Amino acid sequence: MKEKIQSISPIVDQFSRTISYLRLSLTDRCNLRCMYCMPSEDQDVEKHVKTGDFLQHSDLLTYEELLRVVRLTVSLGMNKLRLTGGEPLVRKGVVQFIEELSRIEGLDQIRLTTNGVLLKEYAEDLYRSGVRYINVSLDTLDPDKFKKITGRDRFRQVWAGLQKALDLGFKIKINVVAMKGVNDDEFVDFGRLALEYPFHVRFIEFMPVGGKNSWQKDRFIRGEDIRTMISTLGSLQPFAIQHGAGPARMYDLVTPDGQTGAVGFISPISHHFCDKCNRLRLTSEGKLRACLLKDEETDLKKILRGNGSDQDIMTAVRQTIIDKPQGHSLQNETEAEEKARSGGTMSRIGG
Repeated sequence: MKEKIQSISPIVDQFSRTISYLRLSLTDRCNLRCMYCMPSEDQDVEKHVKTGDFLQHSDLLTYEELLRVVRLTVSLGMNKLRLTGGEPLVRKGVVQFIEELSRIEGLDQIRLTTNGVLLKEYAEDLYRSGVRYINVSLDTLDPDKFKKITGRDRFRQVWAGLQKALDLGFKIKINVVAMKGVNDDEFVDFGRLALEYPFHVRFIEFMPVGGKNSWQKDRFIRGEDIRTMISTLGSLQPFAIQHGAGPARMYDLVTPDGQTGAVGFISPISHHFCDKCNRLRLTSEGKLRACLLKDEETDLKKILRGNGSDQDIMTAVRQTIIDKPQGHSLQNETEAEEKARSGGTMSRIGG
């Protein structure tokens, strides 16, 4: 039974964008150590907590606090939710939390972004709890290279999870962070993957998020260059309707012999999509961000733990939406290089 809450019309920001989508980071912890996201390959979690690389568990919002925020944002017209991390599936009780979310009337979609390591184990429970859409972060199809990129030998677990999710009927997007000299020799292979399986394969330009990532200018490759490489497999025809594609520009890849697959390109540096951005992000430490590539944040945890009322929280959310910038200022790789030295880590912000 869906729990009923009073809803109002969605909020529109000062640039006429309807804000309907909340990305919720459940934890900054992860079972991989990807070179562009996590602080270190060191497996000593407690050491990282002491040095501030990882949050104390008490710094995370509780599930009760998260449910309160989601109920209130849904009442403000935000009807789509994505759960991220770190790796959301490493947080204890996540399935029960999703079951609680699924009871909120007005929340139309609960989506999940995962690295896929635990997907086989959790897939049936996720499907039963109402999740139908999963994004899997996968930057290589080579098991040895997977270990180099992620610091862990887990490719086979990820692939088994993808097969399980397909069997259950999930709609799956594969997110590939594109890095020159790292995985650019596999872009065509990922295109073939889209032809063989019903995955939407999306190539993401390497983004400079926070001081602990390994962003380097010489690793950056533009979305248009990736598209040129993929077009060697066949023609790329833009989706007639891009609705639901989010920031990706989606294409039907059609080979000369009639095979088809879906590929997309997310190009935050070379091809801004800020004019269509409909989202807010709640970081794993309870900070609300209106833009991934800008560091301004609203501290919802302070309101939640300072006996703030529902009205206080909704006012803070409304103000964050009103203050949402028209776009980020990164126009090229040089400006992105400067951004890479600023604050915030991707594992805390949420992928």
